[in-house]
Amino acid sequence: MPARDLSVLLMVVLIVAMLIIPLPSWLLSVLIIINISLALLVLLTSMNMREPLQFSIFPSLLLLLTLFRLGLNVSTTRSILSKGEAGGVVETFGTFVVGGNVVVGFVVFLILIIIQFVVITKGAERVSEVAARFTLDAMPGKQMSIDADLNAGMISEQQARERREKVAQEADFYGAMDGASKFVKGDAIAGIIIVVINMLFGMVVGVVQQGLDVAEAAQRYTLLTVGDGIVSQIPALLISTATGIVVTRAASDSNLGADIMRQLFAFPKMLYVTAGTIFLLGLLTPINDVLTIPIAGLLALGGYHFSAKPMKEEEMSVEEQEEAEMDQMKSPESVVNLLSVDPIEFEFGYALIPLADANQGGDLLDRIVMIRRQLALELGLVIPVVRIRDNIQLQPNEYRLKIKGDEVARGELLLDHYLAMSPGVEDDSIEGIDTVEPAFGLPAKWISEDMKEQAEMLGYTVVDPPSVVSTHITEVLKAHAHELLGRQETKQLVDHLKESYPILVEEVTPTPLSIGDVQKVLAKLLKEKVSIRNLPVIFETLADFARMTSDTDVLTEYVRQALARQITSQYVVAGEPLRVITLSGKVEKAIAEGVHQTEHGNYLSLDPAVSQAIIEAVASQLEQHSLQNQTPILLCSPAVRMYVRQLTERYFPNVPVLSYNELEANVEVQSVGMVDIE
Repeated sequence: MPARDLSVLLMVVLIVAMLIIPLPSWLLSVLIIINISLALLVLLTSMNMREPLQFSIFPSLLLLLTLFRLGLNVSTTRSILSKGEAGGVVETFGTFVVGGNVVVGFVVFLILIIIQFVVITKGAERVSEVAARFTLDAMPGKQMSIDADLNAGMISEQQARERREKVAQEADFYGAMDGASKFVKGDAIAGIIIVVINMLFGMVVGVVQQGLDVAEAAQRYTLLTVGDGIVSQIPALLISTATGIVVTRAASDSNLGADIMRQLFAFPKMLYVTAGTIFLLGLLTPINDVLTIPIAGLLALGGYHFSAKPMKEEEMSVEEQEEAEMDQMKSPESVVNLLSVDPIEFEFGYALIPLADANQGGDLLDRIVMIRRQLALELGLVIPVVRIRDNIQLQPNEYRLKIKGDEVARGELLLDHYLAMSPGVEDDSIEGIDTVEPAFGLPAKWISEDMKEQAEMLGYTVVDPPSVVSTHITEVLKAHAHELLGRQETKQLVDHLKESYPILVEEVTPTPLSIGDVQKVLAKLLKEKVSIRNLPVIFETLADFARMTSDTDVLTEYVRQALARQITSQYVVAGEPLRVITLSGKVEKAIAEGVHQTEHGNYLSLDPAVSQAIIEAVASQLEQHSLQNQTPILLCSPAVRMYVRQLTERYFPNVPVLSYNELEANVEVQSVGMVDIE
């Protein structure tokens, strides 16, 4: 155990010993000096902290110091009553500090008690209670503010996590301070009781047991008691003051001393007013001018000093600012910062600002939060923060979505209209502005609020603008999810999995697969809209087959087969057969023969005429099914599935390609067409 930890444990053991074992006078003196030193150290530390959480251990430390001080009181009381002495420090405070006068000492002690109990302790207790209450009440608002800044791209995920932890720590700290302040209050009450006990029983012991007369016993034991009371109340007063400073300290960029000097003398002219008042006080009253004139002079000199300093700073500020800006522009860091590209950006014209402005009823930030949560559940991917900003280069009602700096989607919104999509048959009575629904490319109309009810009665799907844009963002992010999953994001997913499945992760990465290899497999799954949320199953499969092959295409096929239940449920509708388009044996044979194996992996190389014929045959089958409003699925053998996908994804990116091994055995499959070539 480190020596620092051991010293704290020894201190607690010493406190227990003081409560039980009589200590020699010289050791009591040493412990009293240590008590005063610790109290002073705590006070100075509280003055130099910038925010309360920098001294987060204070509530527990306050309890230990209070217990230490009470243990000293017990030991000194035992020594006073049993031996008639309590060490040199107590006697010094009882004779030298108060001049040996019992009445003066007792009055000084009472003043210390009143200052601590009535003023400082009472105020610190009240501030602690109010701070704890307001901190707890403000927690939901602070959490929402952090989420809003995160969605706006103003802070990163790491910064948001740190700010959330800080909010929780603040609540815990002020709650603990509320309870700890009660210790200070109890300590003050205990000090009064202990002094009364020492005085009364000290006189009894002196007269009855030691044979002293009443006056001598009163003089001796009262001086010792008052000395003991003062020597314990001075550290208690310091600790009470530190408690008040900690609970009243607001977050700042500097310590208490610097803040006081900067803010107290922020208005130098007030020093002149104060100096004039003190000067007139000496001039118009019997107060000696020798006292008032020097003090007034010092205040006036301070006012001149603090007035001249800002003027010099103001004269230099413009030139220094220009020089600083020039240095910033010349510095390499300013150029490097320009290289940063946000993973996702959402830009909009000035007419769409109410979408994102909470003061105008906009809830786009909240919708972005829900989209990120939805995609995390559906795809198993943590979507990066979406940076939201207005762009005057866009049309007023226009918006666009960029991924890694490149535009991937664009749309237009009319905030005072609703988007209406027909059920299949247009109705001429519904008037509006013709447009295209941005997420799925369906024909639609922007209609006014007056037409909304009528459109809904006629079977139109009517959507408000915020829902339109959030749906569009969701679909675009789904389509480009594989681009958002890089090696860094993959490493985060792997680290998260490692917390629960350390052995499984160690068997897969860094050998035989690197993070880059794992990322390629996961990205291929996402590209075909297969969720990677079930990472344990994916890694189990990689652990089984990664030592057999390092080809990420082949490994992806093994993973897809392991996720057969998930893939099946993705496309099967309960109570209905799975309608598929199959490939003829001739087509599968042609594709299998076109696969070429190299040391860098396999690739498909078909005769252009054969490729064109297959594409046309697939297009013909899909066209027939599109007229029947059915979602077509291409079904083929496992050996050629990934090559069929490679062949068709350029022309039919939204058509799923499945193999027989990716379907559950109990699924009813209905072939509604076949792709064949002459």
